[in-house]
Formats: sequence, structure tokens, C-alpha cells
Amino acid sequence: MKRLIIDCDPGHDDAIAIILAQRHAEVLGITTVSGNAPLDAVTDNALLVTALLNVDTPVHVGAARPLVGDPIHAARVHGVNGLGGVDRIEHGRTPASEDAVGFLLEAAAEDVWVVPIGPLTNIALAIERDPDWVHRIAGISLMGGSVDSGNATPKAEFNIFADPEAAAKVFASGANIIMCGLNLTHQLRTTDSTVERLRAMDRPLATFAAQVFDHLHNRMEELIGQRNAALHDPCAVLAVTHPHLIDAEPRAVAVETEGKLTRGMTVVDERVTRRRGEPTAQVAYGIDAAAAMELVLDALGADQ
Repeated sequence: MKRLIIDCDPGHDDAIAIILAQRHAEVLGITTVSGNAPLDAVTDNALLVTALLNVDTPVHVGAARPLVGDPIHAARVHGVNGLGGVDRIEHGRTPASEDAVGFLLEAAAEDVWVVPIGPLTNIALAIERDPDWVHRIAGISLMGGSVDSGNATPKAEFNIFADPEAAAKVFASGANIIMCGLNLTHQLRTTDSTVERLRAMDRPLATFAAQVFDHLHNRMEELIGQRNAALHDPCAVLAVTHPHLIDAEPRAVAVETEGKLTRGMTVVDERVTRRRGEPTAQVAYGIDAAAAMELVLDALGADQ
């Protein structure tokens, strides 16, 4: 079983990714970062998910703001608290520490994967504190970026756009990186039939997930007129736990930090091989979406 640390900003799909990871990996810890919602809200959400799962996975509080500029949040999609539309359960859980970076550095081991599914601020701060850290872990499987179009802007995906300077440090760090960008994650989608399957399970995790997907479908219907949603963050988990489901290619990836129209863009070098830059990441291009969705549904229907 793979050993993971989940670095996240829950967020609806972050919550599903945590549940999936707990089913198929040993999750050593969860670190939180400002992103989909402010830091206090996403930390509360991470604690809520651990309570829902009844696991003792420690939650460590991370960065409240990006390396440069003001925090950017995604209330239009996830709601002000990051888990809009979801019934919250009562619990008395509190964070294990206020030092996510310290935990990331201390937990490093050659078989430990770090799975960032929010802005990359904590990861960049860990690299700043110890540049050799990236060589003491198995790798970084991140949800972020895109080979083509963005969602925060025409060219930038939200997690990268929320802290481009951090992302640039991570991609330039020499880490073993898997990049699951929008070009991949848009292939794994939930629909109202997914919600029906979950409600029919009549189990706490399934009911929680049905509320998650209902909210996202409602928001997508309002924003783009379609009742379906991409299941972004679980892809980065599956790239580690079920790598055979993911097709990836080595590519040079850099992050634009200055462009007026392209700030936060992941610039993926797709030129012919003889002219292509030295790879800095394995860029995911395809996923077996049917098999991936069954794994997600299995995790959500697991016995409580």
C-alpha cells in the first residue's frame, strides 16, 4: 500500500480525494493551504472529513496566503466555506500542529508520495527550507495546470493561478513530479446518475458525496448550463495508487509568473522530441475514466 501525504484546500473534490486516498493508501497526514476557501475554513473541512471517516489522520495547518500577493479563493464554485451545500457533522477535532511545512519535512521518506491538490504554497516553502527534500520523497503527484486551456483565466488553472511563484519553484525543483492538469481531469466527470447511485447506497460517505456532487452540478448548471462536474483532485491520488489508469508523458513544464494574459499558465513543451526541453514532470494526458469512477464509488460506498 502506498504511503501518502495529502496537501489540500477542501473544497468539494478535495474531500472526495481524501476519502479515496484513505481507502487505497496509508495517509500519513493532511496539510492544509489557503485556496478554495480561507485557511481556517479549509482546515475545518479537512478535520470534518477525518471525522466523517472516523480516522485519526493528523491535520497540520499550512500557509494562509500565497508567496506573493493576496489570497485568491473559489467561492463561486465551492461556496464561502469551501463545502457549500453539504451537511456538516459535529466533532471536536483540532489540528495536530500549525506547522505543515515542518511536518512535510519530518515525514519525508523514499516511499512517501506528497499529493498536493491545492495551491503549491506549502510545497514551495518546504523546498525553500530544504531544497534536498524533493530527493528524499518518492515524488509529488499534483492536481494543477493544464496542457491547453485554464479555468481561473483562459490559460491558467486555479491551483497554479492562486500561487504561480510557488508553482514555478516546485516545477524547477528537480522533484519527481506527476502533473494531473485540466486536460486530464475533465475526462473524469460526475453526473446526476452518479448522485442517484450514491443515494441508493444509503451510507454516510455516499450521502455526503451525493451532496458534494449535487452542489457542484448546481453550480455548473448556473455557470455553464451543464449538470455535470469534473472530478479533478482524485486524479492526483489515482496517479499514485493506480498508475496503470493514467497515461503520462515526460515533458518540460514551466510556470508563467509575469504575463498580463498568461500569469499562472503551465507552459508545457510539446515540440518534436529533438527540440523539446529537458523533462521536469510526467504530464498526464489520459485516464481510464470508467475504471477510475468505479474506484471512487467503491470508496464512497465503503462500510462505515
